[in-house]
Amino acid sequence: MRLSHLLLSFVCLLPGAVLAQQPIVIKFSHVVAVDTPKGQAALRFKELAEKASQGKVKVEVFPNSQLYKDKEELEALQLGAVQMLAPSLAKFGPLGVKEYEVFDLPYIFPNKATLTAVMDGKIGQDLMQKLESKGIKGLAYWDNGFKIMSANKPLRSVADFKGLKMRIQASKVLDAQMRVLGANPQVLAFSEVYQALGNGLVDGTENPPSNMYTQKMHEVQKHLTVSNHGYLGYAVIVNKKFWDGLPADIRKILEKAMADATTYERAIAQRDNELALDAIKKSGKTAIYQQTPAEAAEWKKAMLPVHKEMEGRIGADLIKAIGQEAARNK
Repeated sequence: MRLSHLLLSFVCLLPGAVLAQQPIVIKFSHVVAVDTPKGQAALRFKELAEKASQGKVKVEVFPNSQLYKDKEELEALQLGAVQMLAPSLAKFGPLGVKEYEVFDLPYIFPNKATLTAVMDGKIGQDLMQKLESKGIKGLAYWDNGFKIMSANKPLRSVADFKGLKMRIQASKVLDAQMRVLGANPQVLAFSEVYQALGNGLVDGTENPPSNMYTQKMHEVQKHLTVSNHGYLGYAVIVNKKFWDGLPADIRKILEKAMADATTYERAIAQRDNELALDAIKKSGKTAIYQQTPAEAAEWKKAMLPVHKEMEGRIGADLIKAIGQEAARNK
């Protein structure tokens, strides 16, 4: 009888013991290819988090819009369908945090030093804090570099944009940027851009070279201009309720893994863009044009009024603060 009671006690305890051994699952969804800086960094975070937690955490990475497209992923995070994302900074404007659209302003970052100072300093942290009211916890800023323009015609002067249908992310700033160039902005999910370029739904787009190459956009774009007119970066975010519910020791492990993955991601971003541009050139499918100083100045003169136009939406003080960082990092 005593033995049977011991066996019964063991069986009753077994489900709880098994449950305790189940890893914490983090579904990490993103919309770009595995071989982009973001894609590689997501896998590095997975590796670091799983190793450091000794199996207590399992990170499942879903690239290339496997789970959700641009417009869907933030809602999925807020609902808890996924735990982690790394959306482009432009996506927070439609969510109601319009200040993030400051990153979309053309020519706001004259160099990487200014960008890093903004992301890692008080400005970047204050912006992260604004996400918490939306049920989102910001963990890190990831880099994807400066953007080029592409189309099926040469883009040298501002006049070359007139009437072109140019794909953009859902950003009022990017909409205004294309309109001052004389183009017609078209909002499309990232996963739909290649097909839209191929069938003529849109004429051109803007992207860092690594995005253009890994999505094979160079196969359906005859010309690109290395303009570096704007910036594309990401914020790695988690569902705040999920994050706050984690044990403190697990949060500490994940914070360290994220910090290390961020260092890695920023180190490879510039290299990958350079390699992508070289690969596009070698493909022979897209003509690459380097701007003259006069052409760059003309583009800048055309687009800078967007800063003033967006002061009421983004905040004049925020735009001014980034200008001050730029002055310090000349």
